[in-house]
Amino acid sequence: MFILEHVAAIGMVVAGALFAGILVSLRIGRWLGRRAIARYGDEAVPGIGSLETAVFALLGLLIAFTFSGALERFDARRSQVVAETNAIGTAWLRIDLVPADAQPELRELFRRYVDSRIETYRKLPDLEAAWAEYARSQHLQTDIWAKAVTAARRPDAPASAAMLLLPALNEMFDITTVRVVATQMHPPWIVYVMLLLLAFASAVLAGYQSANERGYARLHRFGFAAIVALTVYVILDIEYPRAGWVRVDAIDQLLVDQRASMAPAR
Repeated sequence: MFILEHVAAIGMVVAGALFAGILVSLRIGRWLGRRAIARYGDEAVPGIGSLETAVFALLGLLIAFTFSGALERFDARRSQVVAETNAIGTAWLRIDLVPADAQPELRELFRRYVDSRIETYRKLPDLEAAWAEYARSQHLQTDIWAKAVTAARRPDAPASAAMLLLPALNEMFDITTVRVVATQMHPPWIVYVMLLLLAFASAVLAGYQSANERGYARLHRFGFAAIVALTVYVILDIEYPRAGWVRVDAIDQLLVDQRASMAPAR
């Protein structure tokens, strides 16, 4: 709960610590390299070898896979909003299959349900409020299902009512569970720890390799530190798209538009 509500601040702290840590690691590596040169000569700091190449490659792969995974989960969350909107729209239309006098109550429950679904995600990153609204939507699901089953089983209801309306309701309800699980799916924190450690190790090796360079530019050091820190910050931001700068809220407009189409208006 704390992580989601403060992910933007946590991301900035992590990025800042990574930036400073990389600069310190570069300095340590350069200091170790200079000590080796002073003791053994310039041959003590050879060019980039297979070990250094492997570490740098591993850092690059880990960043690439972590970034790619975050983007995939981000796109999946947007797709789930589309799926839920479509499921609600389909179920809403199939209310026409039940007897006319049973439709107004069902449609009113649907409006309240969609309002609750919209509010659930509007209240994030306040998890306590979001869970309370989610629980309300679950109660509305129970009411909708009970009213729909009763209406579909009435003698004056067509045989197709139960066959078409109830599966549509099932799909509409199931996607809510999918979306809840999707908000909780993130890489284990050991992945981020390993990413930080690899970044520091790479910085030490880079600093060591630069020990015999006389004109070691600050731009290179600050550029390397800033790029890695910014990349990690963006990865964290994408992983939690309802709490940071990268947002998935815009796609929620589909649900809002769906609710607006459910006359009468609020």
